[in-house]
Amino acid sequence: MTAVLIIVAGLLGLAATGSAFAKFTKKEDVIKSVTHVGVKNEYIPLLAILEVLGALGLLAGIHSKPLGVAAAIGLALYFLGAVAAHLRVKDKVKDFAPALVLFLVAVGTVLLELGRH
Repeated sequence: MTAVLIIVAGLLGLAATGSAFAKFTKKEDVIKSVTHVGVKNEYIPLLAILEVLGALGLLAGIHSKPLGVAAAIGLALYFLGAVAAHLRVKDKVKDFAPALVLFLVAVGTVLLELGRH
């Protein structure tokens, strides 16, 4: 595994874990953003669990390329869904820039995972 992959996947995993923590602890601005795009309160913990599972999958991906690829794809789809939800309600880019950046980092992680031997 390359150092670049470890760094990029590690940063993505930390970001996903931080996002999940904000949802689990009901950080006001995060909950407001999520509910603004139409997510019901009862589904917010599920979103957090998906983020944690993605981060754990990236960690497991250190030893298993298929798990790393699957986790990176899962997080890419998760953050793409977040971007789409913000676009659906016609938010400005500044409102979903973090999700967009994390989507791009997740795509980069997928490509790095696929490129490793």
